[in-house]
Amino acid sequence: MTAYRTALALTASAFAFATTYPAFAQDAPPPAATDQAAAALPDTQDDIIVTGTRAVGRSRLDSASPVDVLSSAALQRQGTTELGAALSAIAPSIDFPRPSAVDGTDAIRPATLRGLSPDQTLVLINGVRGHTAALLNVGGSVGRGSAAVDLNTIPTVALDRIEVLRDGASAQYGSDAIAGVVNLRLREARSGGGATVNYGFYNTDIDTARGSRHTNGEHAVTVSGWQGIGFGEDGFLTVSGEYLDRQATNRADFDPRVTPTRVTGRFGDPQVQQYSIFANAGTTLTGTWKLYGWLGYQDRDTRSAAFPRLDSATTQLAGYTGGFLPLINTKSRDLNSAVGIKGEVSYWTVDLNVSYGRNKIGFRTLNSANYAYGAATPKDFSDGALVYDQLVAGLDVSRKLDVLQGLNVAFGVEGRREGFEIEAGELASYGYPTSGAVAGASPGAQGFGGFAPANEVDRHRRNGSVYLDLEAQVTDKLLIGLAGRGEDYSDFGKTGTGKISARYDVAPWFALRGTASTGFRAPALQQQYFTSIATVIQNGVPIQTGTFPSVSPVATRLGGLPLEPEKSTNLSFGTVVRFGRFDLTVDAYRIHIRNQIGLSENITTSTSQSAAVNAQIASLLAGSGATAARFFINGLASTTKGIDAVAHYRLPTDAAGTFDLTIAGNINDSDVTRVPTSTSTLNPAPTLFARSRILTLEDGTPGAKVTGSVDWSLDRLGALARVTYYGDVNQPGTTPAADVHSGKHVITDVELRYQATKGAQLGLGVSNLFDVYPDATIPANNTTGVIGFPYYSPFGFNGRYLYARAGLSW
Repeated sequence: MTAYRTALALTASAFAFATTYPAFAQDAPPPAATDQAAAALPDTQDDIIVTGTRAVGRSRLDSASPVDVLSSAALQRQGTTELGAALSAIAPSIDFPRPSAVDGTDAIRPATLRGLSPDQTLVLINGVRGHTAALLNVGGSVGRGSAAVDLNTIPTVALDRIEVLRDGASAQYGSDAIAGVVNLRLREARSGGGATVNYGFYNTDIDTARGSRHTNGEHAVTVSGWQGIGFGEDGFLTVSGEYLDRQATNRADFDPRVTPTRVTGRFGDPQVQQYSIFANAGTTLTGTWKLYGWLGYQDRDTRSAAFPRLDSATTQLAGYTGGFLPLINTKSRDLNSAVGIKGEVSYWTVDLNVSYGRNKIGFRTLNSANYAYGAATPKDFSDGALVYDQLVAGLDVSRKLDVLQGLNVAFGVEGRREGFEIEAGELASYGYPTSGAVAGASPGAQGFGGFAPANEVDRHRRNGSVYLDLEAQVTDKLLIGLAGRGEDYSDFGKTGTGKISARYDVAPWFALRGTASTGFRAPALQQQYFTSIATVIQNGVPIQTGTFPSVSPVATRLGGLPLEPEKSTNLSFGTVVRFGRFDLTVDAYRIHIRNQIGLSENITTSTSQSAAVNAQIASLLAGSGATAARFFINGLASTTKGIDAVAHYRLPTDAAGTFDLTIAGNINDSDVTRVPTSTSTLNPAPTLFARSRILTLEDGTPGAKVTGSVDWSLDRLGALARVTYYGDVNQPGTTPAADVHSGKHVITDVELRYQATKGAQLGLGVSNLFDVYPDATIPANNTTGVIGFPYYSPFGFNGRYLYARAGLSW
């Protein structure tokens, strides 16, 4: 209730600001931009959107649904060059935690919208469905159990802007759009170009629960550039590229198990080397017909750390005197491509496109050992790979009819084929040697065990969909939209969704808007068929846990059933206020999700269970290398309520330059209202969802996040100051005493810049100016000393970051 009162007070203050200064706000229109810095100011009232509406020429403030328009300049004016982190810094409804010690999720980090699961947000590229990563997030991170799009596969230099639709849109775009849609709009240029070098490093005091230290280093270098090439009458080819070299960070606590106490673990951002290239092109073929397409590729090499193995007779037998720290090497190769034609047939606009995306993630475990091999153990292991690919063909047809004051009719069909594979690793990564195995030793590479031949899968599915989208300007004040969509999946059947939206302009400066819709999300192939044995952190302790398909013999005995789609009901109501250069949007929402898919508890033997049940669980897991089992199951239900508010004011002056002021906030509250009842054959049946899983959904993202920024520009000079408040996040354990809270914190970022239309561009800045950390993990919840801070923290846990940016535009 306190959070909602805060939101209402914030809204009232912003509204009072708008109505107090109407005369000043309605001065003459702002002058045309005279340099690149002015031209790239954050979003304005005239931003034309293509997300959430299929009507041509509608702006973000004229739409029936809330849409944020984020410029490439806003994304680049900060220390990070990661798209996910940059997006989170300027969009309060988006959360991008930086997990560590959770295997592949260290490398493929998911973002959330409105506190929902990462896979409940649809990501588009130029309006075409993007593909998810091959990775399934099975570690104990935010987004546990999701297979989501990896935003960081798209370099920021390749983008013109991002549109974030904060509204359910399954009826318009299909599966996954329960929380909303993120549409990445690629840069289109026939001429010009630029090159930039970003260099930064951490200068921070690390105060963990057991001690303090100072770090000055852990640098990151990003080199990026783009070039526009024109051909023909209106053809363009825009080529963008980026190279990133980032050192690992370490925010582990001191290890109490060694004498003298010291840091033995590595907990923080992984080491990354990656290169990305993107090409976006288009040209007129003949008459009204145009050809367009894009092609992007990224190669990312990431090295994160597992828990340290301390010195013992076992490590010494494996050839490590003094213990060792296993490294998880994740190699991601990602392909994005599409080609399409667009034109007119009998006054109807027709768009036909085909896209293909593929993500392959190969795993290696380095500086490790397979204890079953003893002294003959390899030190580096090839663990196998995950592969996901997606082929989509779509036809969209639209036309504006002279009915009422304008009726936009859009309809279309889409076909999609998806594939998911698991490739086995080498024998030493998962199993015993063919002879001479060490008696009693567990098989597999320490830190990250490989995929065995028994884990290999090669699964595919197909689906077809058809939609109708109507948007009518009934009167000059009333806008009504209707959308419906039907889909047919080869693995679970048919589903249908609908949406109604309305907007009423009470006055030229004030409008009301609202939507009601149903949504769905199809279970990912990764959720249906992923199987592996991996280390999972529970209450700060690593546990060898097996993930099994829900219809496998192990999962079926424990309560598994075939997966079905998630369903949602979305309601939203909001207002739009605008006076000249000032605009304010406030939108309240309620999202109810039923039949939600979740990853179960780690089911294992326990003193709280009967001896008969423990014996059955032990029998099920015998020979698998796992001491616990889990699987996906439907049946969760949750309700998420919240308020988004965005206030923006642009103040141009003759002598002091232009001031762009924005304050944006998100208040979000999620409640799990139902958990599935076990169908296990075990008696008594194990608990499928306990407090840690429930609280991750309810409290794993900030209940409140507010960002205020001032962007100033004067000719070629500019400055940015941004302050962000993050509410508390709970990284839950199995008991209240094991919970780890991030606390409430304020992060301050500043930047100074020199930017010309053509010529030199310079920037100096500090992210997290006051060196703020989340609350440190207490010793009782960190017996190994590895996890120094909660990795649920919405702003990370790396401290102050200093950076410089130098570039040249032409």
